[in-house]
Amino acid sequence: MSEHELPELPYDYDALEPHISEQVVRWHHDTHHQGYVDGLNGAEETLADNRESGDHSSTQSALRSVSHNGSGHYLHTLFWENMHPDGGGEPDGALADRIEEEFGSYDAWKAEFKEAAGWSAGGWALLVYDTVSKSLRNLAVQKHNDGALWSAHPIFAVDVWEHSYYHDYGPDRGDFVDNVFEVVNWDEVAENYDKVVSTYE
Repeated sequence: MSEHELPELPYDYDALEPHISEQVVRWHHDTHHQGYVDGLNGAEETLADNRESGDHSSTQSALRSVSHNGSGHYLHTLFWENMHPDGGGEPDGALADRIEEEFGSYDAWKAEFKEAAGWSAGGWALLVYDTVSKSLRNLAVQKHNDGALWSAHPIFAVDVWEHSYYHDYGPDRGDFVDNVFEVVNWDEVAENYDKVVSTYE
């Protein structure tokens, strides 16, 4: 089993300014995201040791740690990739058509997504592709995994934990979410959508 590593940012620390400050990106990526990577590696090491020794007294906590830290690591990776300094605007192509088909319009989807982002100060707003219903869904996920949907593949993620916005926006999480939309990398989101649809449809 290979050790998980913190992925490099696909842009400079200050590249998302003025929408997300260099300071927040540094804290968020180098400290918070690194913490989830370290937690996942530690939990997997504990499980490996327990399997070898046969002593499972710490297995339950390690399993919970894999779910929490693994989800945190994977969603943060998606979050960084979902943004770009030249992003913004609206999606086009097949993803735009699917959003209009299933939500009525881009604006209707965005309004629902922003409601998901307002649900919890310690969690995520996600646009996912549900492989069972073969449809797009918005999810409001508390922490990293409470409210997740089995079979759903996240294609767009916005971190709404306070560490992602409070330094820049204070308690105005809605303003932060609006600014994330100014740097959304719709090409990356569309690529995520195309990959999952090509597999399941």
